[in-house]
Amino acid sequence: MAIEIIEKMKIEAPPGAAWNFITDPEQVVACMPGAELVEQLDEKTYVGKVKVKLGAITTAYKGQVVFASVDDENHTMRLTGEGRETGGGTAKGSLDVHMTESESGVEMSFEVRVDLTGKVMQMGRGMIKGVSAQIFKQFAAAARDQITVAAEMPTGAPLPTPRPETQEALSVGGLVGRTLWQGIVDFFKKLFGGGSR
Repeated sequence: MAIEIIEKMKIEAPPGAAWNFITDPEQVVACMPGAELVEQLDEKTYVGKVKVKLGAITTAYKGQVVFASVDDENHTMRLTGEGRETGGGTAKGSLDVHMTESESGVEMSFEVRVDLTGKVMQMGRGMIKGVSAQIFKQFAAAARDQITVAAEMPTGAPLPTPRPETQEALSVGGLVGRTLWQGIVDFFKKLFGGGSR
């Protein structure tokens, strides 16, 4: 199943601090619930894993991520990766990041293209996109915190540990519920012409 996801994030921070964050695998992974880096194979290639709880089921992926291109001057980056689920499924895709400056800080756009096989496909394309949007909100909140702290700290000072909830396996149960509810709300908005309450 091929999935395409596009998200944007605005941050009130200096461009340098934001770009240093998004190009640092350790900082990014620290803001992703259930994700961790296992090892660095070379200057561009990393091995990582992520755990996701779906109700009573916990699934885990492990694979490689490659920083295929990083353009510091134009603030663009492409990552490619592939991983295997413990139950036999696979995930293979790419992530394109583009950062632009604004009056109050920066805006980052994220374009994800991924092909999935395995148990996760049972959720369906719409549900996967909805859950992904909720996950991105969690990541964006943690990322804003980290970038804001980094921008205020002296150069070279170690960053504090991210919020504890980002270190545990991502629980999708509540996200699925919110996604279903949002889908119902959107359906009725379309049905009644998107009028206000």
